[in-house]
Amino acid sequence: QAQLVESGGGSVQPGGSLRLSCAASRIIFSVYTMNWYRQAPGKQRELVASISDALRTNYADSVKGRFTISRDNAKNTVDLQMNGLKPEDTAVYYCNGRYRTVDSWGQGTQVSVSG
Repeated sequence: QAQLVESGGGSVQPGGSLRLSCAASRIIFSVYTMNWYRQAPGKQRELVASISDALRTNYADSVKGRFTISRDNAKNTVDLQMNGLKPEDTAVYYCNGRYRTVDSWGQGTQVSVSG
């Protein structure tokens, strides 16, 4: 079974930056589409960014121009660089890997933006 472990969350002031990282194991990482989701208190989980096996990226409108997703297939990692953070970015961020019928999730990492 796939294992995804996130790191890099924390607290930051508005306008600040954080870089989240997700390390994957027990999967053929290169074939997976990797996604970052987030869930704020009282809200549904939402897709923030995704990167396909062909390196196609997609972003939620709310983070376009501020967040960048990238992957390193040699290291089995996917990162989310978050710049210009806003209080509304506060949420638990989850790493997700998807391939055909396989859907794997990390445990989540908290990102808090407040001033």
